[in-house]
Parts: sequence; C-alpha cells; structure tokens
Amino acid sequence: MKIKIDFTKSAQENADIFYNKSKRLAKKRLGAQEAIKQLEKRMKNAQSLSIAKEERIVVKKQESEWYEKFRWSFTSNHMLVIGGRDAQQNELINSRHFEDNDLFFHADIFGASVTVLKNGADSSKEIREEVAQLAACYSSAWKDMLHSVDVYAMKRNQVSKSRSKGSLATGSFLLSGEREWFRNTQLSLVLFVKGDKINVASEKSFYKMKENGVSFGRHVLVKQGNVKKSDVAKKISKELNFNDIDSIMQQLPSGEFKIS
Repeated sequence: MKIKIDFTKSAQENADIFYNKSKRLAKKRLGAQEAIKQLEKRMKNAQSLSIAKEERIVVKKQESEWYEKFRWSFTSNHMLVIGGRDAQQNELINSRHFEDNDLFFHADIFGASVTVLKNGADSSKEIREEVAQLAACYSSAWKDMLHSVDVYAMKRNQVSKSRSKGSLATGSFLLSGEREWFRNTQLSLVLFVKGDKINVASEKSFYKMKENGVSFGRHVLVKQGNVKKSDVAKKISKELNFNDIDSIMQQLPSGEFKIS
C-alpha cells in the first residue's frame, strides 16, 4: 500500500492527517453497514407483506357454486332458487336444471325470468309465495314500475319445448294444464352479506328467516324508485361495506331503485 506524505509538514502533522482520514472512513463504513442493515430489514418486511397478501388472496378466493352463474337465492327454509338472467339462461335452466321434483315460476307478463324452486314440487304454500315474489321482481314489471304482478307456478311435466324447429323463440316454452296463481305479488327484495358473498332474498323470505331466529348483519330493503342501477349499487356497497359492486348489480333486476 502506498502512502503519500507531505514533506512540508512534520511527522506529527502527517500522522494527524492520516488519523482524521481513518476516522472519516470508519464513520463511512459504519454508515454503510447501517444502511445495509436497514435495506435488508425493508426487504424482509416487503417479503413478509407480499406473502401475507398472497395468503389473504388465497383465503378470500372461493370456488363458485354451479348455480352462481344464474340469479340465485334461498328460501326461508334454505331451498335453492335459480333464475335466468336472459333468454339463453332461461333456455339452459329449462333444458338442464329443471328436474321432475322442481317447480317452475313465471310472472304473467312479457319479459320475465324463468325461476325454478329446486325440489319444490312438495313445498308449502308459504315457501311458494316467497319464490313467487322473486319471480315478480325479476320481470319487466320492475322496470315498468308496476308495484305488483300476477305470478304462476307449474310442474316439470307441464313445461316443454316445441320439437318443431323455429316454432318457439329462445327462452320460450309450451305450457299445459292448470297453473297455481299468486295474484298481485308485490315487488321488493332484500340484499345482505353472508360470508364473502352478496345474497338476495325476497322480502317475504328475509323476514320469515328473521322470525325463525336467523341472525343478519347489515341489510338493505330494495324497492322501485328513481335511482339508476349503477348508482344504487354503489350506495348498497357503502351501506353493506361490500366492495364488489359488479356482484351487487348482478343480483338486481333491470330498472330503477330506492333503498331503505
């Protein structure tokens, strides 16, 4: 190692210069070591946060049930109800998911969801009234601001598709035999959060569940109003502290709304 000595200065002065330089270098070394420690600490924290975030995502992510591609709900005795979002889904429900022991509901108006109560052929009158209210809500009656509509129910062997090609439009069916009527069915829904999903129930179902002792957190009663769908979905999101606005919109019928 080469050392430069200033011959214009004494030996003691040269020694002092090198001593001071060594002190400065030592401080820099300590500073660099501390900086390395802080950087390592930040990197470790960042890795921990990343792992925790990944774990949270894994926990929240759940497999969707088969019925969640449709409109879906449960009655007060926990029977599954499914409904078509459009004509194609109405067709799919009739062809693949409407079975012998199910019950078919439809509002007596042009433009309505096919609504099926699974294993509902032997259900009580009270349960069928709950499902009729769902069928009423998911019809054009909501958008047309009709506060009530007639709904009918039929069994599997009364609902069929014409075999003649082109005779019926997609989502249209041949109906035969006597229908069970639910006259002047009121339009109102309740949205609430259960687990990590937004749930919808007819007003009749929801309040029957409460009577039966089922505990609910926040919920909103949804009726016809003058607030457009996207805006009311944001209000519901805030009210229920549920951030998935798309899921909320999927549970709402077409039309305008008010909440309470």
